[in-house]
Amino acid sequence: MAIDDGTSVTTKLLTLLNVSATKLGKRKVDDDDFVPAEKLNKRKSISFSDKVSIKRLDAEEHDVDPKKDGKTDKADAEDEAMDLDEEAHVQDSTDPYETHFGPNPSVLTETVRTAVDQGAWTTSKEVLGRLGPATVAVPGQPDPNAPASGPSGHIDILERVKAPFKAHQAKCTASQVESQNELLSLLCSRKDIYLPSASLDSRKSTRQVIALHALNHISKQVLSPYSCDPKRRRVLKNNERLSHAAKTNPDSPPEDVQDQGFTRPSVLVLLPFRNSALDWFHAFTSHTPPSSFQIENQARFLAEYDLPPGVEDKLTSAEHGTYPLDHIENFKGNLDDNFRIGVKLTRKSVRMFTEFYGCDLILASPLGLRRSIEKEKNADYLTSIEVLIVDQMDALIMQNWDHVKFVMSHLNKLPKESHDTDFSRIKPWYLDGLAPYLRQSILLSSFETPEMRSLYNHSLKNVAGKVRVDKRWMPIDIPDGVKPNFVHFDCGSPQDEADKRFHHFTTQLLPSILKSAVQSTNTVVFVPSSYDFIRVQNYFRKTAGVSFTVLSEYSSNQDISRARLAFFKGEKSFLLVSERFHFYKRYKIRGIRNVVFYGPPDHPQYFTEYLSYPFLDEEVEPSDVTCRVLYSKYDWFRLERVAGTEAAAELVNIVYLDS
Repeated sequence: MAIDDGTSVTTKLLTLLNVSATKLGKRKVDDDDFVPAEKLNKRKSISFSDKVSIKRLDAEEHDVDPKKDGKTDKADAEDEAMDLDEEAHVQDSTDPYETHFGPNPSVLTETVRTAVDQGAWTTSKEVLGRLGPATVAVPGQPDPNAPASGPSGHIDILERVKAPFKAHQAKCTASQVESQNELLSLLCSRKDIYLPSASLDSRKSTRQVIALHALNHISKQVLSPYSCDPKRRRVLKNNERLSHAAKTNPDSPPEDVQDQGFTRPSVLVLLPFRNSALDWFHAFTSHTPPSSFQIENQARFLAEYDLPPGVEDKLTSAEHGTYPLDHIENFKGNLDDNFRIGVKLTRKSVRMFTEFYGCDLILASPLGLRRSIEKEKNADYLTSIEVLIVDQMDALIMQNWDHVKFVMSHLNKLPKESHDTDFSRIKPWYLDGLAPYLRQSILLSSFETPEMRSLYNHSLKNVAGKVRVDKRWMPIDIPDGVKPNFVHFDCGSPQDEADKRFHHFTTQLLPSILKSAVQSTNTVVFVPSSYDFIRVQNYFRKTAGVSFTVLSEYSSNQDISRARLAFFKGEKSFLLVSERFHFYKRYKIRGIRNVVFYGPPDHPQYFTEYLSYPFLDEEVEPSDVTCRVLYSKYDWFRLERVAGTEAAAELVNIVYLDS
């Protein structure tokens, strides 16, 4: 007989229930406990007792305003007490939200769960309107009678949150409206969505649509699934039914009241900088106009997430063309990458700086969440995330991808503490540990990397399926007359790729450069990976007779000035540059005649920029500039963005034929 080692879902839940039952001050179901004005605000399933010692997150660490806590809770109670409706609450099993996130979702079958666990995804190619071609994956064998995954025209949005969006669309062009509606329709399918080639031009519009979808999801958690009437609130209705049953028939309470998760937050948005959080704040509040909603703590939020008053942003105030547009978009405003904030939504207000266990939405950086989790040794507020949004993954990959993986590893786990939860109100699939199979993940990036594809392939388990929008890349523009030389090296395994690349560079590519009097000076070595950069830098240090200087993300302003000047004057023959340095600083480098890419850059525009920098100097001809690009078949994502999809395929196919 197998011995339970204590790690099964059942054992963990029984332990949690036993601990919860023994806590002093556990709230009892009596007549005085059911006060309609308090039930929705307090989320009866996660109500706190003054007698229970619960570890709370301190106000400063989690952006909580303790002074307003009591006042705002009372205001919420009075606000939501106005929404009582005495009609019986009947759930509609045909509602798309109920089908996926209801107590008994029809999409969550044992067959599809097994297919997900085994990686048995069936893929197909579809064209999703203006979104373009896409790869659609569904677990197991797809239903031949099922509709296509593309935009179906059905938009499952409550009228109350859709009205401001429709008013905004009235000012847009027909093509913009069509693009937004197609994306919104795809989001309403509850499939995972991966947009790995999101453009700067569409970023604001895309955020507005996704913000609307997130607000709609939060609203549907407490609104009737079939009605657009905001008075019919699911949680409040169930509270009233329980209150009525406790008074009239305490021995037979209603059983169909499973309407909640372990904790309240249901939407998580991961972002790289505070300026991104500010943009998402504007995206969310564009659907909560002042005429209908009050934004609480807005002044404090703007003070902490925007630039201080009187401070001029040199990027946005500079003359047009001084800085690339993508650099301005990424680095304008507040660049702090350590933040986390809870947002609570009620019928008439949006409250910023809400304590995590009382909020509906969390805006955070991966670093900010990781520090919080490691400090508190608890991530229970992530147990019930149903919609995950990861924006600007191209910026997150330039920070520290391990932080993203750390947060992902803590999503939808069983809680360590009960938090005074009423387990009779929790949806069954939460208790069974099946939340990862229903969570909808939305991933946004301007380009794709192997790390992102791995996250998409292995961390997304949505039984509804997943959609990855594909793009056919055109060759990147480079100065006329400059002819890059793509240098291939053999590699049979991705685990050996770093060593094989380093071996080829140090034994073949670099020695041939050092033998040339022309190419062994005024040479930039551009290294995409920070790990490879350290390795190459150490090799140059040990190589006698080679003068070099470096520019990395850790270089001080003084070090940067010295390195640029020494290279420009010819005092240093080689300049080693990391891609992260160029991502954060975007300096123009003078004195370049030879460019060596240790690997194709992740950002294709950097390829163009470094081949353009030699022409910052006078009397430089295209024939004076050389370029070598070291690559293997595992550089496919980066290679196709630089050479174009067709040319990259040709390079790889030629390599395959030769090998």
